[in-house]
Amino acid sequence: MRHSNFTAMAAMAAVLMMSGCSTSTVDTTKTTAIQPAAKDIETSDLAQGKAQFRDANYGLAEQHFRKAVELKADNAEAWMGLAASYDELGRFDFADRAYGQLLKVAGRKPQIVNNMGYSQLLRGNRKKAKALLLESKAGMADPTVVDANLALLNKG
Repeated sequence: MRHSNFTAMAAMAAVLMMSGCSTSTVDTTKTTAIQPAAKDIETSDLAQGKAQFRDANYGLAEQHFRKAVELKADNAEAWMGLAASYDELGRFDFADRAYGQLLKVAGRKPQIVNNMGYSQLLRGNRKKAKALLLESKAGMADPTVVDANLALLNKG
């Protein structure tokens, strides 16, 4: 009895294998595929970096921002994101390097100085943070973000 079950199973397996090899039922209708959009890797990584940063995935944000600056070294927005990501990861040594590059690329703008002040606040360098935040506030048309950072400074 065992032998007949094995024979029946072997026969069924053979039928399945042979039907699997048949190509007579393959649909040969031609279709058109939409070509993938040419993607600007630097822009894509910049967008991904921003999205990851907003979601507080700072390690992933750092990876995308780093790729973006490697592909386009004069991208100030990517340098800003990279520096901020390093700040959030507590990698202040790398943040300082990124801020240094950012200053070379974009100059000493109030938004950059604000982020540098926030970086110092995260490190506990209150005096340096205050000086940078006040410098930033003096140059901003709308100092709302700087005021929030100064409030954090005064709170702690």
